[in-house]
Amino acid sequence: MQTSIRWGILGTGNIAGQFARGLGNASGSQVVAVGSRSIEKAEAFALEYGIPHRHGSYAAVAQDPEVDVIYIATPHALHRDNTLMCLQSGKAVLCEKPLAIDEEQAREMINLAQKRELFLMEAMWTWFLPPFVRLQQMLADKLFGRVRFVSADFGFKMERNPAGRLFDPNLGGGSLLDVGIYPISLANMILGRPVKASGEAIIGPTGVDEQAAIVLRYENGALASLFSAIQTRTYQHAGVFGTEGYVHFGSHWWKGGPMLVTVGEKTWRIEEPVVGNGYQYEADEVARCLHAGKIQSDVVSWEHSLSVLNTMDRLRNLWGLKYPME
Repeated sequence: MQTSIRWGILGTGNIAGQFARGLGNASGSQVVAVGSRSIEKAEAFALEYGIPHRHGSYAAVAQDPEVDVIYIATPHALHRDNTLMCLQSGKAVLCEKPLAIDEEQAREMINLAQKRELFLMEAMWTWFLPPFVRLQQMLADKLFGRVRFVSADFGFKMERNPAGRLFDPNLGGGSLLDVGIYPISLANMILGRPVKASGEAIIGPTGVDEQAAIVLRYENGALASLFSAIQTRTYQHAGVFGTEGYVHFGSHWWKGGPMLVTVGEKTWRIEEPVVGNGYQYEADEVARCLHAGKIQSDVVSWEHSLSVLNTMDRLRNLWGLKYPME
């Protein structure tokens, strides 16, 4: 492994561009290759972000000897196959969330990473942002006492396009996998795996969940109330409530931002600035793990990703929502 971590990117969409920009603020990381199913798109992306190697297939990136780790920014339905291909080629992988369509697919990916002794992590970038690093420390210090309740929503209004990624069940569309994963992951990060998952979803005309209301119950008596939507605008707020106090994140909570903390009769504001667009923090975590010879992150562990997918599988079973590629 080189001192500088050399990245390849699979995909040239919006999230791939966000990650490429974020790497400009990363420590000891650089993008050296990008791949698309269209060489023209790869060329344009490489020109925009100053990437030396551009490929007209995903397989070519996986086989590029100049690449140490690959960021997979393809649609949900391709995550398993793309990850398995990269691991088979001996590359470490940071795979965009959700890690896979379901828990079964994710276990296949993790089993191969374990067998090949290669790093694999789901790109839940939120948990590496400074505000959430601070939140995790406050929780470890029991600042709010015993956490009893978590609430979070992530909803927006998107024009219904049957051929678009968000509305196509063949691509794993719908609110749950795309944005519901953020509230569920937040609850999991704080409370662990729920003993019961319940809720209701509205399945739209294209066959995907357009909005969902979720309640999770935990063995210790804690609850989580969560909401996701791709046809409804919401506050996009989050809160963590304990026996001694609580913390509130305002709009776009998943991007970090100021925290309003209340403990007893005292309320104060905490700001932990995020540099750039924030995507470099997860890249720094990958670099730390690779340099340490680790094959998974302690923050976004394999167990965390499996637990979140297990919860989403249980919810989809309740709603009768199944994807064609399963």
